[in-house]
Amino acid sequence: MKFKATLLILLFAVIFKTNAQETKPTKFGKGIVNIVGKDSSFTMKIGARIQILGTAAWENKDGELVNPYSNMLIRRARLKFDGFAFSPNLIYKIELGFSNRDMSGSSLYTRDSPRIILDAVMKWNFHENFVLWFGQAKLPGNRERVISSANLQFVDRSILNAGFNIDRDIGVQLRHHINLSDSFVMREIVAISQGEGRNITEGNQGGFQYTGRLEFLPFGTFPGKEDYKGSDLLRIQTPKLAIGATYDFNNNAVRTRSNMGSFMITDDGLYETNISTVFVDAIFKYKGISFMGEYAYRDAEDPIVKNLDGTPTGQTVQVGNAFNLQSGYLFKKNWELSGRYSNVNYNQEITGKGLVQEYTLGASKYIVGHNLKVQSDLTYIDNEIGNGGLAYRLQFEMQF
Repeated sequence: MKFKATLLILLFAVIFKTNAQETKPTKFGKGIVNIVGKDSSFTMKIGARIQILGTAAWENKDGELVNPYSNMLIRRARLKFDGFAFSPNLIYKIELGFSNRDMSGSSLYTRDSPRIILDAVMKWNFHENFVLWFGQAKLPGNRERVISSANLQFVDRSILNAGFNIDRDIGVQLRHHINLSDSFVMREIVAISQGEGRNITEGNQGGFQYTGRLEFLPFGTFPGKEDYKGSDLLRIQTPKLAIGATYDFNNNAVRTRSNMGSFMITDDGLYETNISTVFVDAIFKYKGISFMGEYAYRDAEDPIVKNLDGTPTGQTVQVGNAFNLQSGYLFKKNWELSGRYSNVNYNQEITGKGLVQEYTLGASKYIVGHNLKVQSDLTYIDNEIGNGGLAYRLQFEMQF
């Protein structure tokens, strides 16, 4: 599978090169190859990235660290293609993932195939500040999820994101922004998607998913789109703040975490229930100081999965709430110290899960910004009804 995909990509590049001009990227991190059509009717930038992760963890049992565990893996290995087609107002993005983690999650509803495609989306700026997205892409959910995994402040995202994010789906999104004053900017996003997540081939199983998001930037836009990057690598000289809120409604959802999690299988097919998810988040940056806070909440009309005769299957919708607070300071030689507190508090009566809290201390060295960096973090896990523990992670990131 991987060999065939790589061969197709190489053939694709050869075909394009015969009808286009290749230009060299301006510097590291700006793509491997830039291609421009001879008549300037299209462009394509080809990029690649890799994350190598090492983990060591211990279980906390009666106040002692026991059962040590270690693991090394290629966390992410991806190819990216982006540019415009026919007109600069019609841009596209394709992102493919080749690590085992990137391709995992196959099921009957993806024809039991590896999920290689991450993004495959067209973006049409059809009128002034209106942009129409169509295809598979991240939904406008919590800020931490929409920040690329290449641009994170820590080794990986928080447990809030792991339990509550709405990730990618296929559908349409309409995006718009307006200046309410000389410096105050408002962004609006609405999306309608299939509701079962990415790479689904046997949909639509339930109803559709409807997502709306508002963002307010009272001090103007962040330079370099830094409101969707971790850390303040630009050391922004004037305070910048972005506040966002998202409401997501998945009609007749068939998975335990809206469009994520396990499919809710019963003796009469898939179980369906309406699931609502709310996110509120904020990010602030100023002179190397960065702060991000998030709140997530999920509820369902009937969260207990039942067979046709009304007996519970043992599955439940993962209803509850979560917090994430994180901050960091970037020193002059591009070393950063950061801290994060996260919790996930599922409804224990319904899910059988209790409060989980994580306390994380991070240290990062940015060699060429987010394009070449080394990150590490140490996390203490406090589990209300299970064993917590301690985990140390070290990760190397390179992207072209």
